[in-house]
Amino acid sequence: MDKLWAPWRINYVGKMRKTKGCIFCLAKKSKSQDYVVFKTKSSICLLNIYPYNNGHLLISPLRHVADIDLLSEEEILDIFKCVKRAKRLLGKVLKPQGYNLGFNLGRSAGAGITGHLHLHIVPRWSGDSNFMPIISDTKVISQSLGELVRLLKNAEK
Repeated sequence: MDKLWAPWRINYVGKMRKTKGCIFCLAKKSKSQDYVVFKTKSSICLLNIYPYNNGHLLISPLRHVADIDLLSEEEILDIFKCVKRAKRLLGKVLKPQGYNLGFNLGRSAGAGITGHLHLHIVPRWSGDSNFMPIISDTKVISQSLGELVRLLKNAEK
């Protein structure tokens, strides 16, 4: 078996633990704001700590709701303004060639967190899917979360 050595990843792997409670509600209340890119009156944008690709962001309403039907018109508008803002930041910092945007509503639709509605923004590049996930069930993320969130926050200044 071949081994992929990435000793710099131990800090990330060592922090992987099950969070008790809703990650979006915890991020909303947290003083540290480690992975929060920005917050508005009705929404929050944060880094996905288990990203599909570098720059994978999550946008959710601040209010703990599970379905689009439960959002007010103000919350809907705010979420999509956040999508526009987040996409602009990702464009400045990472310069992706495309994006996947979407909601996974319900466990059978792929939602890992079913209780708090959230939208995924996944930056994409030609060739970003390589052999690693196919043959070894391994995804290589090329940048630390801390560095990326710092760059995204600084891109708004």
